Amino acid sequence: MPENHLFEYAVIRVVPRVEREEFVNVGVIVLCAKQNFLETKIQLNDVRLNALCPNLDRGELQEHIQSFERICKGGLDSGPIGQLPLAERFRWLTAARSTMVQTSHVHPGLCTDPHQILNRLFDQVVV
Repeated sequence: MPENHLFEYAVIRVVPRVEREEFVNVGVIVLCAKQNFLETKIQLNDVRLNALCPNLDRGELQEHIQSFERICKGGLDSGPIGQLPLAERFRWLTAARSTMVQTSHVHPGLCTDPHQILNRLFDQVVV
């Protein structure tokens, strides 16, 4: 039987107008340090986003989303935050902030396959 590993996740949200506290879930970020796994899965739903904020700056939003993805992957083009260890990158990405892209509180769980958990959570909270 495969071994269970601790994982942590947060829901990624687009908050077009922070003062209204309205948001659309657009993705999930999952960390499973034991399996050296930090990934995000994001999908922007234009219908939902337009209903909430038709004047949303799509270019700015895309920059924020791409920075999440780059930092998760790490590497030279991910900036100084992307050079940190996985857990520190996850903590930085899930820290509370008042920007267009925010995350929920971090939630823990146990898994044998973090890829499967990422897809399941994405289907549950985004799709």
